[in-house]
Amino acid sequence: MSSLSQKIRRDLEQAIRDRDSLKSTVLRSIMAAVRNSEIAQQKTLDDDGIIAVLEKEAKMRRESIEAFQKGNREDLVAKEKAELDIILSYLPEPASRDEIIKLARQVIDQLGAKGPKDKGRVMSQLMPQLRGRAQGQEVSAIVSELLSAV
Repeated sequence: MSSLSQKIRRDLEQAIRDRDSLKSTVLRSIMAAVRNSEIAQQKTLDDDGIIAVLEKEAKMRRESIEAFQKGNREDLVAKEKAELDIILSYLPEPASRDEIIKLARQVIDQLGAKGPKDKGRVMSQLMPQLRGRAQGQEVSAIVSELLSAV
């Protein structure tokens, strides 16, 4: 069992003892998503796999927040934001824009990328370095910006 999985399990037990229903519900849903992913992949997930599941869960919450805001349902927006905060607490510290730019420039120089046609190669090298620390859309926009300037 990975250290992240153990931390989530300990925090769930503590949330149950503290009678924190929101946190215990979110942690149970995370554990269920991890378990479903393990069953689908037929292997026990390591920390990177759990981070991928957490990213997926966070993305679902962000999409729900957007939908509820469009539907003018502030009560549900607040609930989803609270759940998102709990999920984000288990993800690594997000990378700053400057850090993403620095790593992207390193990968571009390393690969000798010449223009936008090399974006796929750059992204395939860059995303594993930023796993759990940056959203793909943000990284893609930065890489496109840097490659168009090359």
